Amino acid sequence: MYYYDHSPPHIHAKYSGYETLIKLNGEILQGELPTRANKIVQEWINGHQHELHENWLRAKSGEPLNYISPLE
Repeated sequence: MYYYDHSPPHIHAKYSGYETLIKLNGEILQGELPTRANKIVQEWINGHQHELHENWLRAKSGEPLNYISPLE
């Protein structure tokens, strides 16, 4: 997530030379990831909807983002 980024709310996921923009509901806006990496990112997004939305609002306001734990 980048500060003052454009709407709709989304994250940037990077993996081994691939990059994608994914809306907070899991819809891919741009780019692609390998299937396995995409599944992992989608699982992480699904498990952290509230935290992601909260961080989007913080980023839009220029506030520090809260830590979101990785998949275990």
